[in-house]
Amino acid sequence: MTFNLKTSLYATATAVALAATSASAADNWRAWNVHQEGHPNYAAMDMFAELVEARTGGEVSIEVFHGGVLGSQPDALEQVQLGAIDAGNFNLGPIGPIVKEANLVSLPFIFRDVPHMFRVLDGDAGDAISGAMSEAGLLPIGWFDAGARSFYNNTGPINSPDDVSGMKIRVMNNDLFTGMVNAMGGNGTPMAFAEVYQALSTGVVDGAENNLPSFESVGHFEVAGYYSLSEHLIIPECICVNTAKFEALSDDMQAAVRSAAEDASTFQHALWAQQTEASRTAVAAAGVKINSIADKGPFQAAMAPVYADYIAANPDMEALIVAAQETE
Repeated sequence: MTFNLKTSLYATATAVALAATSASAADNWRAWNVHQEGHPNYAAMDMFAELVEARTGGEVSIEVFHGGVLGSQPDALEQVQLGAIDAGNFNLGPIGPIVKEANLVSLPFIFRDVPHMFRVLDGDAGDAISGAMSEAGLLPIGWFDAGARSFYNNTGPINSPDDVSGMKIRVMNNDLFTGMVNAMGGNGTPMAFAEVYQALSTGVVDGAENNLPSFESVGHFEVAGYYSLSEHLIIPECICVNTAKFEALSDDMQAAVRSAAEDASTFQHALWAQQTEASRTAVAAAGVKINSIADKGPFQAAMAPVYADYIAANPDMEALIVAAQETE
């Protein structure tokens, strides 16, 4: 009897202590963001923090540390997994090596356009990605738009894979991206981003690829007169929180934090669209010829060997790829 009572009292005291610890930890979260003031994600993360505090009645407050002051993205990802940082705005590209399901978004031409990407994330494939990320300690509660990467060059518009044949195109250092260009008969060339302007201006490379805001902000439009809307890579960003920290919240608090993330994401989408349109207008005014691609089917068909190699190395990803491709 005495043993049971002591055991019960100890268990109760431990539970109270753990609850107090969880409440204290949830009271003041730290959030990581690499972007500087003026970027859509800077404003969206500040809105997320403001909405969380308002909707939780101050039970959860978030201080956002912008500009990567808490470390690089790989460092911050690890710290969120460990709970040293509570939340962050992360690009899914670097999450792929941690959570293989997240690699889906790095497959070239997996998405038809940005709206299709969001429909995939809202469906079964997105649930699989979210579930796997959550198990790794990175729970996504909101999806940000990071635009679509497209080809730009100086030789003429790209409307089909044949137009890439023979071209040397700078890509990020990833075998998937090199394979993408090579599968169209081009020469995928990894190169540091800081070197691209000079490489384009001197003809070391014939072209490169990036989203419109980046194309404009770094001045690549000055040395590349054609921008073709291939939208071959559409890699989103997320608001991710430490899974254990989020699950320690009550159901009401979880709902409040999720709704704040969803509304901040909607706000970010609008800001990103405005920035993209402003960049498009600016580069067009500077003389860049921008062309849409009516049929991306031939590009997707050209990726068959890239996908075959990827599935051979990652057979358990095939169902996820099919789910994405079959999403209307």
